[in-house]
Amino acid sequence: MTLPASCAMGGAALFFLHLLVAGWAQGATADSPYLSVGDGTALEFDFPAHSRGVLLVSCRYSGPNAWLSAESLEPTVVAVENVSASWGGGFMVGFQSSLAGLAPLQLQLLEQNRLIEKADFQIRVSAPEPVASSGLGHFSENPILYALLPLIFLNKCAFGCKVEVEVLWNLVRQPHPIMLGILGQFVVMPLYGYLMSVAFSLPKPLALGLVISCSSPGGGGGYLYSLLLGGDVTVAISMTLLSTIAATGLMPLSSTFYGWLLGAHETLHIPFLKIFITLLFIAVPISTGMLVKCKLPRLARLLLLLIKPFSFTLIIGGLFMAYHMGAFILANVQAPIVLAGVTVPLFGLLLGYLLAWCLALPGPQRRTVSIEVGVQNSLLALAVLQLSFQRAQADFASQAPFIVALSSTSEMLLLVLGNLAYNRLCSAGS
Repeated sequence: MTLPASCAMGGAALFFLHLLVAGWAQGATADSPYLSVGDGTALEFDFPAHSRGVLLVSCRYSGPNAWLSAESLEPTVVAVENVSASWGGGFMVGFQSSLAGLAPLQLQLLEQNRLIEKADFQIRVSAPEPVASSGLGHFSENPILYALLPLIFLNKCAFGCKVEVEVLWNLVRQPHPIMLGILGQFVVMPLYGYLMSVAFSLPKPLALGLVISCSSPGGGGGYLYSLLLGGDVTVAISMTLLSTIAATGLMPLSSTFYGWLLGAHETLHIPFLKIFITLLFIAVPISTGMLVKCKLPRLARLLLLLIKPFSFTLIIGGLFMAYHMGAFILANVQAPIVLAGVTVPLFGLLLGYLLAWCLALPGPQRRTVSIEVGVQNSLLALAVLQLSFQRAQADFASQAPFIVALSSTSEMLLLVLGNLAYNRLCSAGS
């Protein structure tokens, strides 16, 4: 039985007495265990999230130096704060609940470092009832995400007008950028996410969230940044499209493997429908833009004039949207996951450029491979986490992809502004 700390003292005392009496009554036979909670029949107890409580444990062992050790095997759900002796030879285990979930609790009765008995219990932490909010609400239900869709669609049509058929044929003959992108995105980046989670000793949900973020394909913003930073737009679009297709097989494989290494036993649900919709949302407007370029050259020229203003608007809008949609999730974020998340885009950019440099790819393609490896599709990672965990635990794990998304957008925006300033200084100097 678990008691919230806010219970009245009189009720707690009566309940405590009841537990002791029940425990002694259970001890009528010599083979019955020394440790028991309540009447000794229940092994799982319910408790609300984000609360302090006390577990009252009765003990029939009469040794003078007996002591109780308590350990939670899921400290992100329930953390043991203290153990103290109580009247009648029993013990009180103070704990703090956090996220919703199931926390195995291991009790050990010791005497002078000798194990007398071990008992296993479970505390099931339930999430509080959702409260109506006047803010932006949960990110998965946020209307801002859908308000930008028409602008995104139009911007993708404009990118379709920049696709060069000859470059596509060259990619078919020499798919080196595509292969480098898949190598970086689905082999090296997940390994980096795992190493960072171990280096920063991240809790299991956060570690899994970081690995899944690093296992995601290139994001839709990749070819946008390629345009603004002098990359190859046709190669960027091709890499995004093909890496998203590859994600249907490589993303679950990578996430499951590293989840096993981290000891996370949750069943990961890969959002294949969302991946398919993402593919359509890339292929349909890009194909429309290519058709406009062939049939309506005047409209294509107008779209090409608008492409850079649209791109800047989407970068700023995406940064604003990511911050406000994830503000409540990031309210209690800790420094280790921030430090780990900030390094992910930087490492990806350096990795992609180094891989492209090793194969002596042209400058624009080097920048494109760098951007495609460094900018992940964090929305896919969020979808995996929201489908695989309960809401409270999913939101906790979602801190990782939100931080990666915010870091990626902020760092790329700084690169774009720095590139613009550099180009203006060079043109002014000449």
